[in-house]
Amino acid sequence: MPKRGKKYQEAVKLINRVESYDYKIAVDLVKKTAVAKFDETVEAHIRLGVDSRHADQQVRGAIVLPHGTGKTVKVLVFAKGNKVAEAEEAGADYVGAEDLAEKIKKENWFDFDVIVATPDMMGVVGKLGRTLGPKGLMPNPKSGTVTFDLAKAIKEIKAGKVEYRLDKTNIIHVAIGKASFSNEQLEENFKTLLDAVIKAKPSAAKGHYLKSITLASTMGPGVKVSPAKIVE
Repeated sequence: MPKRGKKYQEAVKLINRVESYDYKIAVDLVKKTAVAKFDETVEAHIRLGVDSRHADQQVRGAIVLPHGTGKTVKVLVFAKGNKVAEAEEAGADYVGAEDLAEKIKKENWFDFDVIVATPDMMGVVGKLGRTLGPKGLMPNPKSGTVTFDLAKAIKEIKAGKVEYRLDKTNIIHVAIGKASFSNEQLEENFKTLLDAVIKAKPSAAKGHYLKSITLASTMGPGVKVSPAKIVE
């Protein structure tokens, strides 16, 4: 493991690595320990007491963060007919059909962050499942990325809509803003995410639902948030 820099070593001293903090204190510490020369992304890592291998214990969805993520999101839309103009007017970065599917497949092209598709294009998109699936880019009706209402979907994504879903280790990883955001902006974004995750609790989940929560900036140390101080 590479040796951490002096700034990181100093930042770590501000945190008690064993202690779990109130989320407002955790946000403050994450901002103080984001010492890189660029505007670091702040991420929330939420471990849940569920088993993602079971279909009835899946946790996924999408929410619009009140203050966005601070990132410019590139949207690719699969559409045809009059839906092409709707997507372009709504601010999609790329709009197409088989041509874009071919480009992704043959050129390994991924100059976009989110894919939106109209339901009638899922036959084309479905063939890219093996390519898009592992990258978490497959459009999904649950997250609002398979829809005929392209204007609404694109507008929400550009405004800061984020998708949350469990990884194989039952952890949700979501960017909740930038280190340059105010404490209040990060707190509100975090709370919005957490409320959505709590609401999405599967009825099959037993025991403690919020196992552990960590906030961290791109280059900074993780700060534990106390799930006990957050009503489940």
